[in-house]
Amino acid sequence: MAEKKSTRQAYGEYLVKLGEKNQNLVVLDADLSGATKTNIFKKACPERHFNVGIAEANLMGMSAGLATAGKIPFASTFAIFGAGRAYEIIRNSICYPKLNVKIALTHSGISVGEDGGSHQSIEDIALMRVIPNMTVLSPADAIETEKMMDAAIAIDGPVYIRLGRSDVPILFDEDYQFELGKAGLLKSGEDVTVIATGMMVGPALEAAELLKAEGISARVLNMGSIKPIDVNAIEDAAINTGAIVTAEEHSIIGGLGGAVAEVLGDVAPVPLERVGVKDLFGQSGKVAPLMEKYGLTAKDIVAAAKKAIARK
Repeated sequence: MAEKKSTRQAYGEYLVKLGEKNQNLVVLDADLSGATKTNIFKKACPERHFNVGIAEANLMGMSAGLATAGKIPFASTFAIFGAGRAYEIIRNSICYPKLNVKIALTHSGISVGEDGGSHQSIEDIALMRVIPNMTVLSPADAIETEKMMDAAIAIDGPVYIRLGRSDVPILFDEDYQFELGKAGLLKSGEDVTVIATGMMVGPALEAAELLKAEGISARVLNMGSIKPIDVNAIEDAAINTGAIVTAEEHSIIGGLGGAVAEVLGDVAPVPLERVGVKDLFGQSGKVAPLMEKYGLTAKDIVAAAKKAIARK
């Protein structure tokens, strides 16, 4: 069985390594450092960790101020609070002046589990990607989280990194290279392309194997870079496989599915099926049953692939 680790755990651990390399890196949290795992950085570098309290707008405003002073702030809380409650501050105080703030929000998606619908952020990708100057990244595993954090540091401007609560399989090794704006080809295929992001990359690979057993050849792309998105990879997939499925642990409105639909509408219209949360709020429950209930499993991707192929 593959080793598992949550992307929030990888984030907390890698912050320490980045902080050792760069003395300008500071970390801010809104009274949730134990859950976001920024407490690992706090233990290593207490003078560079700031708990702003339950005040998410202040979290983002302070981060903006620190960025103007030459610091590289990583601002963390739950995705529903950071992307939702502090939205206007992110827009006007961070992105409008294009300040060098990294917003790494945890507990995104349905996989928050027992915390329930009020805490399961299924809108954050849509909210973040619509803001000018914002880069949006969604790692599939712990290794990709680290690589995206490296990429975020290299970018002079706002970056949103979407992190999860639950442990997910480690798909990549240390040699994995993340490239901003580029999709990763994980599996070649000719009949349909599955474009997945975040924790849905694993189920997408599983779905490809299930489809193979039925004689269907599925290409699998890991779209970790949501904005900028890889237009060329989407266009090539549309032209050469003729059908697309997107898979995300997010609303199908405005997230990866929406972004891919926009690209297809511009460059290569082909049948598209979107696997994701279908305009519903989440609810409290164990992660696996929730993924089943909301149609976020390998078998749901298989069904969507067959439907897309039938529409060619």
